[in-house]
Amino acid sequence: MADRGRMRLDQPKTPRRGVPRPSYSPETFGRIAERFARFLGTSRFLVYMTIFIVIWISWNALAPRSARFDPYTFTFLTLLLSLQASYAAPLILLAQNRQADRDRVFLEEDRVRALAAKADIEYLARELAAMRVAIGELATRDFIRSEMARLGDDERERDPERG
Repeated sequence: MADRGRMRLDQPKTPRRGVPRPSYSPETFGRIAERFARFLGTSRFLVYMTIFIVIWISWNALAPRSARFDPYTFTFLTLLLSLQASYAAPLILLAQNRQADRDRVFLEEDRVRALAAKADIEYLARELAAMRVAIGELATRDFIRSEMARLGDDERERDPERG
């Protein structure tokens, strides 16, 4: 038993006991990301951000020096905007990926429906062609009248005394 330190490949690894990882629902997280991304794409968000930045810059440029918390060059504002952008970009990408997945599912359903509709149309076209052929073989009223008139003419020609 000198090989105690070596890992054995014929036995499963023992799980590590460490700091527990937080658990989350990917579906819930995705829905929240989509809502956030949807909000970022609105004019309301642009107006709110513009008002926030104008107030921030105005306060830190025009307020008394003792009341300013982010002096000119506005380093803290830059940090906040960078932080917001660093979270917004991946959340927007996540929302786009979820939308692309939904679109793929809808396209597949549309493809299946289109194939079924095509099969139905082809069936109806064959049935219509069969009906046209069948109708073409039927005697119409005009055809029967013309044949009866022809037979009557033939009969009169054979026996002129009857006509």
